[in-house]
Amino acid sequence: MKRRMPAVALIAMLFVLSAGVSPVLAGEKIEVSIDATVETLDNGLKVILVEDHSVPVISYQTFFRVGARNESAGITGISHFMEHMMFNGADKYGPKEFDAVLEANGGYSNAFTSADMTAYYEDISSDGLELCIDLDSDRMKSLALDPKFVISEMDVVKEERRLRIDNSVQGQMREDLDALAFKAHPYKWPVIGWMSDLEAIDRDDCVEYFRMFYAPNNAILIIAGDFDTKKAMKLIHEYYDDIPAQDPPKAVRTAEPEQMGERRGEVHRKAELPAVMIAYHTPDIESGDIYALDVLQKILTGGRSSRLYRELVRGSGAAMSVRASFPWRIDPYLFSFNIKMKPGHETTEAEEAVYAALDEIAENGVLDEELARAKNVLEADFVRNMQTVNDRASKIGRYEILFGDYLEIMNVPGRYRTVTDEEVREAAKKYFARRNRTVVTLVPEA
Repeated sequence: MKRRMPAVALIAMLFVLSAGVSPVLAGEKIEVSIDATVETLDNGLKVILVEDHSVPVISYQTFFRVGARNESAGITGISHFMEHMMFNGADKYGPKEFDAVLEANGGYSNAFTSADMTAYYEDISSDGLELCIDLDSDRMKSLALDPKFVISEMDVVKEERRLRIDNSVQGQMREDLDALAFKAHPYKWPVIGWMSDLEAIDRDDCVEYFRMFYAPNNAILIIAGDFDTKKAMKLIHEYYDDIPAQDPPKAVRTAEPEQMGERRGEVHRKAELPAVMIAYHTPDIESGDIYALDVLQKILTGGRSSRLYRELVRGSGAAMSVRASFPWRIDPYLFSFNIKMKPGHETTEAEEAVYAALDEIAENGVLDEELARAKNVLEADFVRNMQTVNDRASKIGRYEILFGDYLEIMNVPGRYRTVTDEEVREAAKKYFARRNRTVVTLVPEA
């Protein structure tokens, strides 16, 4: 199925940058449009091509609809492990050759795994298009999964887990927060997996997981940059058409039950100062509330003029740092706060400030200038993060996975622009109740 989007250029952002000042719109509305050619191959591979000759480079990205939410107990962490194995040899290019060949031709590659997706990308000069197509089609078609490399790479992943979680106070707190906030949904386990599962995963697990989730009908290929669309599509057919589709993976059916009361936990670790993480269940990606919650996050912790920064860092001096995060997820996830205290201050001070700020907004809303600033920053940041071909390809892949259609990208600036004080106030009332709250406190030990 092939379609050609209306030929509208990607519009550059329109904002002013001043030293020490966040981006502010320069009067005119930000517009985002994408000129793309879209085709789905007979084997189900969706191809999105964005031709742009402004710079002689391309970004070649493959997104797979698989992440930690697709795993099950016993094989947690396998999505992230497969990310590693995709660089460990296939039929044409052997172990460690993928990066060696790419780098020898001036290219660079990387990958990431999240709860909702796994993605791979190569950035290279324009003449490297066919090389990228050859490299990526090879590993999609015939990943080796050599038992020797399964063992050695798993040792690398286990060491990564020790570094990021087992030996990290913040990593341990985040892992405990998710595990406490979720009772049923797969978001309760870490993307890197539980250590006992990593020790038990074997080659047979990897072969089956690769067959199910790394098939072309579970993937999106995005190329952005300096290339000829007709030539690129011809090469894609040449290299990818013979890769067979597989039965679609089973949908994630588990829904998290409503939280019926506050949950609290402690992490006792060697540390100098206390810290606290606070989380509230929030809606999935299809909810219109996500835009009001983004605005709320900026108002609360987005910069030195934000409410909680003024209260806890500049005002009382109780905290070293205060951050809030609201990552968009396919299924309902969390809006969370992470606060590190200063010497002589307890985490109760931080909790009281957060709850008071949320109650105030739920009761009285936000100031006009706060609302305007937050929306301006969100709009400007959104478009600024689409300036390189890598940025554009990555955003297309993420939105295709999250929303099922990358065209949602073009609606986002307008959605931010229309968020009202009432929507922010209603979101605060709806989601930030005590019964919907999970708290994990760091208790320092000498």
